[in-house]
Amino acid sequence: MHRVSPRAVWYWTARAAILWIVLIAPQVIWWLADSDGSALPHLIVGAVWLVLAAVHLVVMPQWRYRVHRWEATETAVYTQTGWLSQERRIAPISRVQTVDSERGPIEQLFKLANVTVTTASAAGPIKIDGLAAADADRLVADLTTRVGETTGDAT
Repeated sequence: MHRVSPRAVWYWTARAAILWIVLIAPQVIWWLADSDGSALPHLIVGAVWLVLAAVHLVVMPQWRYRVHRWEATETAVYTQTGWLSQERRIAPISRVQTVDSERGPIEQLFKLANVTVTTASAAGPIKIDGLAAADADRLVADLTTRVGETTGDAT
């Protein structure tokens, strides 16, 4: 199985950093607005937030990179994703209905793309996040060709 792009680690770190900035902002506003209170509660809560953020920003992207895998064979598309909760999915090529790629603004900064393989499954589409843009383009082209060569109704 293939790993996602190593740049995905930085992408996941940047996305998590944005989340932590949003979460820490109310703490800073509370501290600045609390003129008659003690600074100790603010320092304790702020320190806890910063430790949690630091651990999350260091551990999560590396862990996800070690877990995330994908493969497209002649017969199926395989993925393994997650970090706390991990999922493995297999979609037979004969069940594939559409293959899409997506590049959001942050992915574009990191030259990454996501591929979504929609099947007739009630479990929903298979997503492969964090691929190098060129790898995503090749995968989409390859899967499109394979799906076109497959007989069946994808249901």
